[in-house]
Amino acid sequence: MDKFKTERDSDLEFSFPKDLKWEELDAEGRPLPEKLNLVDIVIERENDILLIEVKDPSNGDAPEERRSAYAERLRNNSVLTQDLVPKVRGSYLFLHLLERDDKPFTYVVLLGLDAFDQAMQLGILAGFKDRLVGNIQNEGPGWKKKYISECAVLSVDMWNRTFSEWPIERLSKRDN
Repeated sequence: MDKFKTERDSDLEFSFPKDLKWEELDAEGRPLPEKLNLVDIVIERENDILLIEVKDPSNGDAPEERRSAYAERLRNNSVLTQDLVPKVRGSYLFLHLLERDDKPFTYVVLLGLDAFDQAMQLGILAGFKDRLVGNIQNEGPGWKKKYISECAVLSVDMWNRTFSEWPIERLSKRDN
């Protein structure tokens, strides 16, 4: 298994099997066109391509005020409009221009919300996927191409149930 963290100080560590076709799309130091935002990970499967963005306000190193501020951004949709939609659009465009768009795209947003109580998690997640899909589909003025075929918003636990062959571990829990 290959171990991977989306950032050096990330509290989430992915375990990918050696034969999985994946890449870090927004790798540090990778030359990109100006102002193009990309998702963290691309996984190519037999029938689709997963575009994966990780947002983890529950990082063990994050101060409480940063967590609270991020939770508010999740509730007021600014994470959707300013972060998530531009990243999926930019990633699709990037892969399209590389002629790597021969399969349907599925956008997976991984939200590390385990530092929040259950009621807050449910409040944040209620309708989040529908708002995300709505923002993606209604972003462009008259765009003809529906570039994302599916969308999923997952917690770390949901990720581990859905993609059990690619588990994620919260490192701060391991250290305790």
